[in-house]
Amino acid sequence: MIGIGWSLYGGLGIVGQPRYGTARGLAGVIKYVPLDALGWMWVALGLVAALAGLVVNCPRMQALGLAALGVPAGLWAGAFAEAAATTYPSAVGSACGWGAFTVGVVLVSGMDDPLPPHLRKRGR
Repeated sequence: MIGIGWSLYGGLGIVGQPRYGTARGLAGVIKYVPLDALGWMWVALGLVAALAGLVVNCPRMQALGLAALGVPAGLWAGAFAEAAATTYPSAVGSACGWGAFTVGVVLVSGMDDPLPPHLRKRGR
């Protein structure tokens, strides 16, 4: 589900109608990569995450999906943190939000999948 949200955010929120605060917070990145390309990155990685979520019992696909969620959020966290520390202090909230999401993805990626029901201990 988050992958679909990523795709919509990239397509509608970055490519379709980029906000001023987003463009300003990403000024350090968009010197090198156009904002449209970053938006399409969100779309592509969101689709990768959504498709990876449909594949069950495949740790490699799960890892790919989680990486697809973490990469753009981590990039946003770093860019907004740099902007907050230099030219755009208001970016600190976005830096914290994107950073927290990225840390959450990393923590979830290290969790073990639960055992199938027939292998779990029965509670009394």
